[in-house]
This record gives sequence, structure tokens and C-alpha cells, in this order.
Amino acid sequence: MVATEPDVELSVVIPLLNERDSLRELHRELTDVLGRAVESYEVIFVDDGSTDGSWEVLRELAQEDGHVRAYSFRRNFGKSAALAVGFRKARGRFIVTMDADLQDDPSEIPRLLARLAEGWDLVNGWKRKRRDPWSKRISSKLFNWAASRVAGLRLHDFNCGLKAYRREVIEAVHVYGELHRFIPALAHWLGFRVTEQEVRHRPRRYGRSKYGLGRAKRGLFDLITVLFLTRYGKRPLHFFGVPGLLSALAGTAILVYLAYQRLFASVYLSNRPLLLLGLLLVIVGIQFVSIGLIGEMITEAQRERMPYPIRESLEGASSE
Repeated sequence: MVATEPDVELSVVIPLLNERDSLRELHRELTDVLGRAVESYEVIFVDDGSTDGSWEVLRELAQEDGHVRAYSFRRNFGKSAALAVGFRKARGRFIVTMDADLQDDPSEIPRLLARLAEGWDLVNGWKRKRRDPWSKRISSKLFNWAASRVAGLRLHDFNCGLKAYRREVIEAVHVYGELHRFIPALAHWLGFRVTEQEVRHRPRRYGRSKYGLGRAKRGLFDLITVLFLTRYGKRPLHFFGVPGLLSALAGTAILVYLAYQRLFASVYLSNRPLLLLGLLLVIVGIQFVSIGLIGEMITEAQRERMPYPIRESLEGASSE
């Protein structure tokens, strides 16, 4: 949860890993745009264990510009961890996140803030014309198609790094693992108003993409996590209980059938693999239901700490 009170208008949070060559140019562009767009701002860089000298550049930028704040991890912990630290350190009423590779255009920030001014809580960037290899574009389309259906939120580009938030969103959404790409889905689940805005996507000029097969695999697992959190997080027994009940019923039906054969047809069961299948299904069913019940107990124990964001409060003065 964010601990500090907002005392600037805008915080720009930028996670990075080995982006030394792009940092000064990105800083120049941000300074030019933000100086004209908002009254007060800060730029927060979170170095996720870079080994190319990025931290030395950030140290120089922080010394030269009082708007710059920077934090460095001892090793690579991932983008979600970097964003979580950036959110915790942010002091802005509004927060914008973007990547450090110069593919996100800082000149898009005023347009995102304008959408927040319309009443939206989170504005997700949409890189309609992507400047990426075809393989990455195809995998991104498949991912966004699956994520939209799992989350129940129609967005074209969940993984776009360029997003704008009201402070209330980052205080309510807990980011860990690889869930940074699903922040819009988690915010939508909590009742925040989420929309998207088409943004310019520029070709990569320095370094190389961090995308790989390992990242795709983690994205798949986190998609399952989001499915569970958004649809069954408050009722885990419904998630585990249905397959458990079906498995137990199927196993029980098999065992009843075998018992009938043994008692009334004198069929021996010692060489019947069906007996083992029936027992296995019953045991698996009981385990699934047990996991669901344990989940319900954990959920009940944590209920007081669950976030229920309040849009507005009306509290009259108490009378004597």
C-alpha cells in the first residue's frame, strides 16, 4: 500500500533493466513535456538490477535535476517488483507508468491525463501500430484476446507499459509476480473505471527486447492467477468444489457399479483397473473440496484486510 500523501500533481514511474543508452534522451523528452503539461511532477526510475551502467546515469540525472528520484535493486526482481516500489515511493495525485526504452512516447502523457480528467480511474495505452517483430505482434494479439475474455474487460493491449492512474488505483491494487500486465483487469475487478487510449509506439533504438519464451510462460500462469482472483478470489470453494464434486460423484458411481457386480453377479474385482480408477476419483474429489474449504477459511480470516475501494463518502456531523 502507498504510504505517502500526494504532494505533487504527477508521478512518472519508470522501471528499467539495462537501458543506459536511452535514459538521458528519455529524461530530456520528459522534462520538455511535463514542464508544459503539469504544475508539479516527479520522475521515479526503478533500476531492476541493471548491469550495463544504467545506475551511474541515473545517479547523474538525480544530481542534475531535482525532479528525478531513483532506486536500485541489488538484483533483478522483475517488472512487477519495480512498479510496486515505484508506486510506494510515488507522491503524485496522478501516476503514469512507461518503459525506459524510448518506444513509449512521453508526448502522449497529456492525452492520458486528459482522459483521467474525464472521470476515468485508469487509462491503458493501446499501441495500435506496433513497431515490433511480427512474432511478437502475433503473440501479443493472442495474449490480449485471452486476457480480455478471462478478465471480462475488453482491452486491445493489456501489456502496454504506458498507463495513467488515479492514486486510488495504485493504493488498492497489489502487484506481484508478473501481474503488472493485468493491473487494468485487477482494477476493473475492484470497481474502478478503466478505458484505453491509442498511443504512438516508436521503433526500438537502443538495447534489445526483454521478451522471450520464459516471459510468455509466466504470462500464461499469471492469466490463470487473474482468472482465480477476479472470479473466485472471494469464493474459492466454487473454483475447487465443482471439479471436486464431479470427480467424487464419478468415482462413487463407478464404485457402486462394481459393488453391484460383486454382490449380485459374483464378479471378482481383484483384476479390475476400474476399481482403482473409482477410488482415485473419489480421493481426488475429496482433496479438491478440502482445498476449497481451506481456501474459504483463509478468505474469511483475511476478509477485514480485503480492499473495498470507496468512490465517495458522505458523513454528517454528529450531534450532541
